[in-house]
Amino acid sequence: MNIMEDGPSLIWGVVCILLLVSSLAARRLPLGYVAKAGLAWIAIFAALFAIFSFRFEFIGIWERVKADISGTAGQSISGEAIQLRRQDDGHYWLLVDINGKPVRFMVDSGATMTAINANTAREVGVEANGYPIILNTANGRVAAKRANVDLLSIGSHMIENHPVVVSDRFGDVNLLGMNFLNNMQSWRVEGNMMVLQP
Repeated sequence: MNIMEDGPSLIWGVVCILLLVSSLAARRLPLGYVAKAGLAWIAIFAALFAIFSFRFEFIGIWERVKADISGTAGQSISGEAIQLRRQDDGHYWLLVDINGKPVRFMVDSGATMTAINANTAREVGVEANGYPIILNTANGRVAAKRANVDLLSIGSHMIENHPVVVSDRFGDVNLLGMNFLNNMQSWRVEGNMMVLQP
């Protein structure tokens, strides 16, 4: 603690407390009441001081909560670069807009194609067509159908007519595969961060 910097704040706080106590004492109130009121006001001043002192930490916590609610936790756009922080499950997640609707995807460089589960496809208006194809996935062989996403966007970066596969066997997960990553100028992993450069 820097006494030179915190001195004026400390003096101001002591002066406020003395003024409060003297004003209560001047009203000739019972000593017990004055003590309780004084302690209550000290607690209020302490709480306000703590909130002011830790305001940036509180802002950071609020931003984290908002990100968790919106699905953008660990995701930020700096200039043209998209930065993804590895999440607690060990994966990188990216919130993208499909046909104007937000969809959360896991980025998977081991997947050849972007994969959308059947429920998500219905919600965003992606229609699968043609004969089923068989995919080899981490959960075994899965039947899926091909489709195209009219518009996939992250911030100002847009991809039109993006090929995907759709299946009800994908569970609740949507994957961004190599055909998405190949639309980037570059992508790399640095420690716990994945950086996509559109």
